[in-house]
Amino acid sequence: MSVDRAAPIGVVLAGGVGRRLGGGKATVGLNGRPLLDYPVAALRGAFGEVVVVAKKSTELPPLGDVAIWIEPDEPRHPLAGIVCALERAETRAVFACAGDLPLVDAELALAVAGADTEGAVAIVPAAGGRLQPLFALYLPQARAPLSLALAQRPSAPLTATVAALAPRVLEIADERPFFNVNVPEDLLTASALIDSGDAPAS
Repeated sequence: MSVDRAAPIGVVLAGGVGRRLGGGKATVGLNGRPLLDYPVAALRGAFGEVVVVAKKSTELPPLGDVAIWIEPDEPRHPLAGIVCALERAETRAVFACAGDLPLVDAELALAVAGADTEGAVAIVPAAGGRLQPLFALYLPQARAPLSLALAQRPSAPLTATVAALAPRVLEIADERPFFNVNVPEDLLTASALIDSGDAPAS
């Protein structure tokens, strides 16, 4: 493919409401830091440019010089954030990471982003037998099919939509980096993993 993949944009998706956490998912504290700070720091260690994609109403912690791209209010679906990022990135690839993944690190992001696409329009890791579309590289050519899918099936499961792209699947042996925080108990689990040294604290 004639796409410049030397400079993908790191995109942290923060459009989720976090109802099961009681709201304010991006700002909830984990070991003294906002939850969103973890994936932002990981992507900043991997890419020259990092942005956060969020709804206009999303409560965000201080982000320093990290730009904020506002996605449409509806639909409330992670695919909306990915499509928004691909539209704003224009001809550049996008590395999308969910804002509730505190255990990912720059090394893993670079491993995924630097893999051979083998002709696919996306590179998506798989761990524990499951695709991880919220920690994946999307080339500009993924924009049209994902935009169409969002318009036609706005409530379809993200994994099925991304699988329909026939992405390059990169098998990852360790499932722990993909642990996501959805409920208060997950914060305790993530904190324990970070404190034990079994997860990066970047």
